Amino acid sequence: MREFQGANVGDTVRVQFKILEEGSERLQLFEGILLKVRGTGVSKTITVRKTSFGVGVERIFPVASPRFAGINAVRRGKVRRSKLYYMRGLTGKAHKVQFQEETKGDRPTKTPVAAATPAAPEAETPAASKPA
Repeated sequence: MREFQGANVGDTVRVQFKILEEGSERLQLFEGILLKVRGTGVSKTITVRKTSFGVGVERIFPVASPRFAGINAVRRGKVRRSKLYYMRGLTGKAHKVQFQEETKGDRPTKTPVAAATPAAPEAETPAASKPA
């Protein structure tokens, strides 16, 4: 049985699925938002939704299928639901999910850039003297 790790509901995922085309087998990619994960074990399925030419398309992938090749998380979504059924009724910009930035522990933190200071103090030049 195949397990997929690292993909949660709300993530933008790229699913690889084997299809038969004129006697040859190839991988087809389906990229969209992971709406739900259902079941356990052999009966586990995932539902992915994307918008293609202005029309919403949903596809259900059985994870235990021999045609299921894999899933990759493209971007992490920031959602607070386990099933995103409300996304079906949204159009335009409302259909987007907020994304969270990737944070890594080894990433250098932003440090303020110090103002450029001259290496050696310049010799004072005699300025025009002011009348007293």
